[in-house]
Amino acid sequence: MTQMSMTFELQDRLKREQFQALGAIANTYGIHKFHYDEEKKLLNIDYDASRLRESVVESVLRSARIPVLRRVMAS
Repeated sequence: MTQMSMTFELQDRLKREQFQALGAIANTYGIHKFHYDEEKKLLNIDYDASRLRESVVESVLRSARIPVLRRVMAS
């Protein structure tokens, strides 16, 4: 297992139905957990990179209608 983390800036704060979608995403094979910073509108996703690619993680978020603006690179 190769633990990786990605952070996304969101366009808007998450709504109730989007939190529910994140709960479903957390059950997706290879996605372990998420952390949402409401104040900064940042969403951090921890996933198993040996099972998922970055593009798949982002695609899963977009298909769940999570308002992803862009990926934030670690500084």
